[in-house]
Amino acid sequence: MKIETNAERLLFTTIKIETVLPNGSGSGTGFFFKHPVQLTHGHTEFPCIVTNKHVIEGSIGGRLIFTKTGKDGQPAIGDGFTLDIHQEAWKDMWVGHPDPDIDIAVTPLGPLITHISNNHGVQVYCTIVEPALIPTEEQLALFNVMETVTFVGYPNGLWDTKNLIPIMRRGTTATPLALDFEGEPKFLIDASVFGGSSGSPVFILDDGMFSDRAGIAKVGSRIHFIGVIAAVYQKTDRNAVVPIPIPTQFQAGVEFNQMIDLGIVFKARTVIETIQHFMKLNPPK
Repeated sequence: MKIETNAERLLFTTIKIETVLPNGSGSGTGFFFKHPVQLTHGHTEFPCIVTNKHVIEGSIGGRLIFTKTGKDGQPAIGDGFTLDIHQEAWKDMWVGHPDPDIDIAVTPLGPLITHISNNHGVQVYCTIVEPALIPTEEQLALFNVMETVTFVGYPNGLWDTKNLIPIMRRGTTATPLALDFEGEPKFLIDASVFGGSSGSPVFILDDGMFSDRAGIAKVGSRIHFIGVIAAVYQKTDRNAVVPIPIPTQFQAGVEFNQMIDLGIVFKARTVIETIQHFMKLNPPK
């Protein structure tokens, strides 16, 4: 499989995160992102893995499942590398957004890639989401109040275990992207969001033709990174509608709460804020 289109590239923006819990295991989604960092003399890039805080919280270890790079520089479909990280190293490598209500966490990608290369002789394949994909204010003004969205991840821990690729799904925005839902840096999507989707990146992806808010047809392609899935709304057995973090642990049993197909997405800028917070705690040399 030769990676050429934006949709094909999105298949390799994510990484499956499996967590070890005191009473079992969990699963979530991470994705690759990089942000420029200003140094005293010049600048560099900070590549990282982004997920939700609640994917990591309470875990005592975890594993990251990468796809290897093939000899032609393309992803080696179905050939993966699993990096197991235990206890304190796992807990200490993640930094969350400074606001406890913003469910975003990051860990540096560079040291992981270097470790895998130096100690295992493996080159991993990553498509890294860049800040240039975050829509500007001018671009946001051209979006309609309802836009088709694409999100990538591992719902209920599901993925193509033979080819090691995630599940791509679509939905629509349920609140305007130009507004902060309930005054917080998030928006809603109308889509079926299940456990394991925690940390899934959300994109506007159009290939061939799309329309702006004025209904003017545009020929071409566009791709924007707009946020990270973190929670869903549920209807409880008492008919209250409440937001809950997307569960990462899957257990058999009777479920009386009902999902109403509304996902909560933290806006892309919260990823930048989390990286900036990481940099304050770990200033680059």
